[in-house]
Amino acid sequence: MITIKVPATSANIGSGFDSCGMALSLYNTAAFEESNRIDITSADGSFVPQGEANLIYRTAKTVYEKCGKSLKGLKIVQTNPIPMARGLGSSSACIAAGIMGANELLGKPLSQKDILTLATDIEGHPDNVAPALMGGFVVSAIDGGEVYSLKKTINDSICFAAFIPSFKLLTEKARAALPKEVSHKDAVYNLSRAALLATAFCQERYDLLSVASKDSLHQQYRLPLIEGGQEIFDLAKSLGATAHFISGAGPTILAVVDAKDNAFFDKARAAISADEKMNKFDLQRFAPDNTGAVVI
Repeated sequence: MITIKVPATSANIGSGFDSCGMALSLYNTAAFEESNRIDITSADGSFVPQGEANLIYRTAKTVYEKCGKSLKGLKIVQTNPIPMARGLGSSSACIAAGIMGANELLGKPLSQKDILTLATDIEGHPDNVAPALMGGFVVSAIDGGEVYSLKKTINDSICFAAFIPSFKLLTEKARAALPKEVSHKDAVYNLSRAALLATAFCQERYDLLSVASKDSLHQQYRLPLIEGGQEIFDLAKSLGATAHFISGAGPTILAVVDAKDNAFFDKARAAISADEKMNKFDLQRFAPDNTGAVVI
């Protein structure tokens, strides 16, 4: 069997709405083998659709069709530590796995550019799929149907505190909360900070992330959908996080923390366990992933 390992991702990073994302050290795997039927199982007991509705299978089938090959079925064995509908790129991980797995089975007819373009077409935007495939901090843009992405390796001087709630927030609901139009003032506010965000990562000026990750396009509309979210924002700031923001469409809140600051995690866990509004959140620590999706 061919096995693909794909990292979780966090998109937007505050100001980089639909364009910036980073890969985190939490991984799904999917093992592939051609078969005469669809045979999909979960190796870790997590729920996965077992028919043609399975996103990994649907994605792999798209690759076969794109390459002019017939597909009778696949045997797929998944492990899914990345929680679904939590803003950590679970669907992008499935898409990346499906494309790479099918590409391997077919003898690698798709280039890396082809893989990124197809993943973006399926997902609708590149902010999660690009770092899932490439690793690191990635800035992406779509122009004339082409996807342009640049990656910056994230050094290990920072880590990420992920406050993951027990409840889900579907992307469709989070997107529906956004206004159809924004003011010129808000657009300029985000443009300047998104530019600073990319430069701060490129120059490893992580001290600037608190300013660079500020946003006026989406977080103010989504935060009210996350029960306890404002309290988590306030907690992360009070404990000295370098930055904090909604991960993707939410409901996970991500904070950037000095990797040597172990006290942050001890204090944060104590605070959330003692607070009625925050105790639905589980705190996990992730390192940056700089490799992206790989065949193992």
